[in-house]
Amino acid sequence: MGFSNGRPPRMRVVFGSLSRAMLQGAANGPWNAPPAFPRISARLPHEFPGMAEGAWRVELEMHSGQPDPPGEVAGTALRQRGLRLDARVRSGRAYMLPGSLSRAEVERAATALLADPVAESARILEPGAVSADGGRTLIVRRHPGVADPEGQSALRALKLLQLPLPSGAVVESYHTYRVDGPVDGVELLAAGSRVLANPTVESAQLGDRPLQPHRAPPERTSRRTEVALQPLGKDALLGLSEHRGLALSLAEMCAIQGHYARLGRAPTDLELETYAQTWSEHCKHKTLTGPVHMVEQDASGRVLRERRFQNLLKETIFAATERLAPPWCWSVFQDNAGVVGLTEDLGVAVKVETHNHPSALEPYGGAGTGIGGVIRDILGTGRGARPFANLDVFCVGPEGLPPEQLPPGALHPDRVLAGVVAGVRDYGNRMGIPTVAGTLLRHPGYTANPLVFAGCIGEIPRTAVHKEVHAGDAIVVLGGRTGRDGIHGATFSSEALHQDSESVDATAVQIGDPITEKKVLDVLLQARDRDLYRAITDCGAGGFSSAVGEMAQDSGGAEVELALAPLKYPGLSYAEIWISEAQERMVLAVPPERLDELLALCSGEEVEAVRIGTFTGTGRLVLRWHGEVVGDLDLDFLHHGVPRPQRHAEWTRPDLAETTWPDADLAELLVRALGHPAVASKEWVLRQYDHEVQGGTVLKPYQGPEGHAPADGTVVKPRLDLPQGLAIGVGLAPRIGQLDAYAGAACAIDEAIRNVVAAGADPHRVALLDNFCWGDCRKPDRLGSLVRAAEACHDAALAYGAPFISGKDSLNNEYRANGVERPIPPTLLCTAVAPVHDASRVVRAFLQRPGNLLVLVGAARPAGGGSVAAELLGLADSAPPLPDLERAPGVLAAVHEAMRRGLVQSCHDLSEGGLAVAAAELVLGSRHGARVELGRVPAEGLPALSQAGGALARAFTETPTRFLLEIAPADLEALASLLRTCAWAPVGEVTAATELALCADGTPVAQLSAQQLARANRVPQPIAS
Repeated sequence: MGFSNGRPPRMRVVFGSLSRAMLQGAANGPWNAPPAFPRISARLPHEFPGMAEGAWRVELEMHSGQPDPPGEVAGTALRQRGLRLDARVRSGRAYMLPGSLSRAEVERAATALLADPVAESARILEPGAVSADGGRTLIVRRHPGVADPEGQSALRALKLLQLPLPSGAVVESYHTYRVDGPVDGVELLAAGSRVLANPTVESAQLGDRPLQPHRAPPERTSRRTEVALQPLGKDALLGLSEHRGLALSLAEMCAIQGHYARLGRAPTDLELETYAQTWSEHCKHKTLTGPVHMVEQDASGRVLRERRFQNLLKETIFAATERLAPPWCWSVFQDNAGVVGLTEDLGVAVKVETHNHPSALEPYGGAGTGIGGVIRDILGTGRGARPFANLDVFCVGPEGLPPEQLPPGALHPDRVLAGVVAGVRDYGNRMGIPTVAGTLLRHPGYTANPLVFAGCIGEIPRTAVHKEVHAGDAIVVLGGRTGRDGIHGATFSSEALHQDSESVDATAVQIGDPITEKKVLDVLLQARDRDLYRAITDCGAGGFSSAVGEMAQDSGGAEVELALAPLKYPGLSYAEIWISEAQERMVLAVPPERLDELLALCSGEEVEAVRIGTFTGTGRLVLRWHGEVVGDLDLDFLHHGVPRPQRHAEWTRPDLAETTWPDADLAELLVRALGHPAVASKEWVLRQYDHEVQGGTVLKPYQGPEGHAPADGTVVKPRLDLPQGLAIGVGLAPRIGQLDAYAGAACAIDEAIRNVVAAGADPHRVALLDNFCWGDCRKPDRLGSLVRAAEACHDAALAYGAPFISGKDSLNNEYRANGVERPIPPTLLCTAVAPVHDASRVVRAFLQRPGNLLVLVGAARPAGGGSVAAELLGLADSAPPLPDLERAPGVLAAVHEAMRRGLVQSCHDLSEGGLAVAAAELVLGSRHGARVELGRVPAEGLPALSQAGGALARAFTETPTRFLLEIAPADLEALASLLRTCAWAPVGEVTAATELALCADGTPVAQLSAQQLARANRVPQPIAS
């Protein structure tokens, strides 16, 4: 459904016996307060007239002979679904326009606005008409109430054409897929409904019947509803929680029951929903912040070690940050994002979020709103930061998975990946924020439960880092309107996926509107610089309930009139308004004397802003609906009353032997490694993102003369007038984490830090973010591995001197179907950021000059469990690598000092695929080649080069904290003085021949041309599923 001016129309509110003055007073403060903001009343009387009867349709297709990639993709998808299809499929975009327009006016709209006359042709259908080829045309449109940003933009443009649009007119966009030949319509509809439409947010129909416009839902006024808890036993309490989708445990339901028994009344439905949102795992992080009893044992069950935590997060990750306490950490673990200083006066706010469950149901919308939400986290940090970079990380199932291996109710991994890439692309590009960092990981463990990480970084003046809310401040909601999309998103994300999630949890999914969010961004930065508000946060998980509820803690209370919230359409109950997670909304605390100025600014920028209440100091959160109190919550119980039961964690030490490397054909293994999903080129993803917008990107994800050299870290300048840049790197090692979560977490941290150091960042100024994605941590073995990972974060942070500044957990990534539970691999994403003090001296990741030396820093060790080579060779159950936390910081410092002195001309870290892949990637991105002597590789505990597996281990082991440097021969002595405490050696040279030669005692054991390397790298190989 589309709306005028890019925003939904204002709607009529039924007052009943409540006067407008009383309604204003309810929002303005105590019940008897006089009306103080008449602007609000001006927004209330507008009607929502609904759609006119019938609508014109303008359907656009590419001219014959023009390329049509979406049509080709659709044809392939339909054939893979089993549709007998010999003809071409032609894709199209289409619009429904108000039926009151004349044909001449519709034709003008089509030719002057909607169609590209160079590439497209337009077909106009009168209201109620169907096309002659409708039986072989599939129409895909969004469900009523699902956001339609394209339709909104089209309507706004039609108004600029000064067409005679009726009051409350809407424009709806949809898509068509027409088969250029005979096809069975029933089969087309069956196949297309599954692969070209997502039933969570879309419907499909054939074009041989009229397309009726969506109608606005009827208006209704809900009344206060109480939920009797006192007569309910334990089973009934749990049943109530499940029935209402609250995701509250028995202990939590009992705590609520006891609280209201002491109050002598029953809770309202709104109050129950508020506890569910506030106490959800998604919002409260009950596992990481709760007490845990950890037991380690050997395979026989003998207890090796026990320990108890009162607060796992505080005693591990946060404890390391508190102990380090660097002065450049300006705000940690207390706001929407962590903030570190870049200069004396300018800081950077960094946040990485997960949006896993929504992306599993609707990949495009889930990933798009994931990136939109984390952008709002940056906007809501301090008094607002300006986003200048995005990042994303995707973990999905294997490519080309046979349909029979797909779990019930799950989308195919290829469809998930295409959707999440498009979602991040469309949101980030349209916001004008470059997406500059990230990675893609494919693994069978993510088939039913994909992971989507979205990150954003913004620059913020030091004076804007801290915020406060005062009693008496106005509560202002700004940006998008509230709808049913996103209902129970927080509680949905706090539970496991199951085979019926697609239909049962559909309302948890949202579709984003980046154009609205861009306008919100622009107006907020102006308002911040004019001191028009004191505090801000975004409406994320839990909607108003979380945003207002959390801000109310600072002032000591709040009163809200929910009838004042702008709605996308009528018919929402007060509870739906309160907990909806509709996108693009921010909540501000505005001093009363600045309210008019803020509203005037927003009006001038066409951003809707409405006062819905007042922050108070009463200690209570009071919610009204047309003046009637429908919620009255004690803030102390709301935020501190959640039970903290002790959880039991177990970890059984695995019996893992040292890796025994076999003999193998190194050339063949290198080709396979380059095509492994962990290594294969991600260019097809990254090329869809805008890396250059804002003009601050110094090091891009792919480098080199042809842009094929994969970077370790990227570098972006927050301000073009400053010399400093910010390096961004990510690390995750779930294959290692499956063997030992401690090793997996430590390796992820080491990789993230290596990435930024390889780009030229200062290792003494690294800040880290943690994102834990785990299975069901109510199970002791899952929780045990989580404890191991948290302890690794603590130890590594102290060893590297790198504090954690922000984090997020998603702890119910487990799929259940037919009695089978499938947890994802233990996954910790570590993000590292660090300043590059002079962005003009960044270090590239491609070869510079023939005759230069290649120097390997760091020693290879035999542990290879979880490595690419181990997987390809079938070396299961061998010990994983582990960073040497005593020596690693010295390696990082020495490499950075060499870069600072200008000794390093190019650098690549050794990660997946080890030395062989690192050298190959250097060759891939340059116009030169490399010759590497494996016998010179620094090694500890490896078999001799002449022994079985000696050469292979040196080429493919993935020991952490290693770098391959390119230096001029004249700089070798200076480099040697810096590396005197490190294991290092010159291992080769840059050659003029564009090939890679891996040698043993001077004889090539693997020799491949750059063309062979490129072919291998761009053809992903299948992996076991």
